Amino acid sequence: MNTLLILILTLISPLALAGGSNYGTPAGTPVSFSGQVSEWSVPTPAFARDPAVAPDGSIFIAVMAGNKVARFDPASQTFKEWDLPPKHHPHGLLVDRKGIVWTTGNGNGTIGRLDPATGTVREFPTPTRDGGPHTLVISDDGSTLWFTLQSGNRIGQLDTASGKITETLTAGGPYGLTLDRQGRVWFCRMGDDRLGILDPATGKLAELVLPAGSRPRRMATAPDGSLWVTLYGHNTLVQVDPAARRVVREVALPTGPEGGAYAVTVDGAGIVWVNEIRSDSVVRLDPRSNALRVVKLPTPGAGIRKMIVDARGQLWYMGSHNGRLGRVR
Repeated sequence: MNTLLILILTLISPLALAGGSNYGTPAGTPVSFSGQVSEWSVPTPAFARDPAVAPDGSIFIAVMAGNKVARFDPASQTFKEWDLPPKHHPHGLLVDRKGIVWTTGNGNGTIGRLDPATGTVREFPTPTRDGGPHTLVISDDGSTLWFTLQSGNRIGQLDTASGKITETLTAGGPYGLTLDRQGRVWFCRMGDDRLGILDPATGKLAELVLPAGSRPRRMATAPDGSLWVTLYGHNTLVQVDPAARRVVREVALPTGPEGGAYAVTVDGAGIVWVNEIRSDSVVRLDPRSNALRVVKLPTPGAGIRKMIVDARGQLWYMGSHNGRLGRVR
């Protein structure tokens, strides 16, 4: 580890929190790691995607083409499903700390709210109705949802108490996003090789320019406050210092330039997980040693688009192409 990186990590370490990236339930630290993989076929495999952890440890999944939300109970290994309003077609999904499920209605330009206890679903229309709500995160206090509108080139903000939505115009087809420890919104401008930065306190936008053809896709905040970003175009993983607004490390992934780095998440110990969508495996990076471990998946053709870590430090992924929910521990 070089001197610059040590200095950066020292400066931001007092702000360290749990891992993950503002998906409701903070990511935990595994007691041990064996690389054991388990998979379950989802009941409606119609482009199921984007798993999220609930406070009770269950896993919720957005079923985009099937227009449903599914819940998996790891204890009983059973699924339950809820139908969503016509044309909602959920893309992103998270569960807040009260157990409420929030979805991005990619098909009808809304944000959805599902109460699993009652089955009640509400929709909140976005001002840009054809903007393609995409990925979402939630503030630590649960008061605000932030989401990208990929085709609308906007960042959306929803007040969870009132349902009021406001939008900020940006560029580059915003995709994945995360919140840094100061509450700034970072997002991947995949279409123009930049990271966007929105300061909610001022409403001002800034950007971090990345190499041409890098196509940043998804990102996650680590316990030390740094950000990890997948560069889909280069099949690399980069670490960003949000205070200095610069890339401090780049890690090449095993498959080579055409692997298609996609999803990324971080556990409570700072271990980074990433996948290459053209490879039926997930990659575990220990940033302290730069050691990479490849975990092969048991079923081919996974097509992972999102991964999360639960409170026990277990990795969960959804194979959008093969319809299988997976766990690595």
